[in-house]
Amino acid sequence: MKHLLTIKELTQSQLLALLDLAKKIKSSPADYRHALAGKSVVMLFEKPSLRTRVSFDIGIHKLGGHCLYLDQQNGALGKRESVADFAGNLSCWADAIVARTFSHKTIEGLAEFGTVPVINALSDLYHPCQALADFLTLSEHLGDLSKVKLAYVGDGNNVTHSLMIGAAILGASMTVICPEGHFPDGLIVNEVQQLAAENGGSLVLTSDIAALEGQDAVYTDTWISMGDQTELYDIEAKFNPYQINQPLMDQYKVKYFMHCLPAHRGVEVTDEVMDGKGSLILQQAENRMHAQNAVLVTLLS
Repeated sequence: MKHLLTIKELTQSQLLALLDLAKKIKSSPADYRHALAGKSVVMLFEKPSLRTRVSFDIGIHKLGGHCLYLDQQNGALGKRESVADFAGNLSCWADAIVARTFSHKTIEGLAEFGTVPVINALSDLYHPCQALADFLTLSEHLGDLSKVKLAYVGDGNNVTHSLMIGAAILGASMTVICPEGHFPDGLIVNEVQQLAAENGGSLVLTSDIAALEGQDAVYTDTWISMGDQTELYDIEAKFNPYQINQPLMDQYKVKYFMHCLPAHRGVEVTDEVMDGKGSLILQQAENRMHAQNAVLVTLLS
């Protein structure tokens, strides 16, 4: 590993090794308290964040490293100063760059023009750190990830892309249930189908909510992604049948609920499910730090 731009850059053994390392760091944090001693990590954020910023900042501190946060008060990266210049300058001082950007091309530019590892903390196409935390969470509850049946319900977005890729590499079964016109990117779907064929996984795309039958966990996200100017009333009628609520969970006997947060309670998911005994949302949030720490230790050790 030189960077973590998307999960599709990882082999199955690399992905499993990251998850195994995350479990070790989580269970024995004292063993890794000096893992990043003398290392500095710059975080570049074009988008606001709670979980990503806090989990990286505190996680780096727990590993003995130093974290510097830079927001973009002057606009997106590349406007005030080119992405190439940003990457080159930061590489003079920092040991790694964590970037949360609007465009995935910005992430790729940082990796191309910098000389230190770059970690994608979210772009318009991918959210690899979230997916790593999600599969870590699933492995803690379900064990062998190749046996997992995961359903995603709602708008096909960057989170969906990373979950599909991760599931395909791990040999898991993934079902993506979206309203017509809101499926994941077609090129990424084709890539995932190939990865699934190579690793013994499967990917099903459908608009039929009944495809939840037999799934181990259901995952949803906001119906409108950050930065999207769509108004809720424009899509509400189309998306309402895809709300995750307790009758739906009971009807299809789905045990676990997942969400990357922030959630709009009463919109894509009800309070009853969010706060129910099968909800894994806080474990997912905690595991962001452990999964990201595994990436940092792997890249910088």
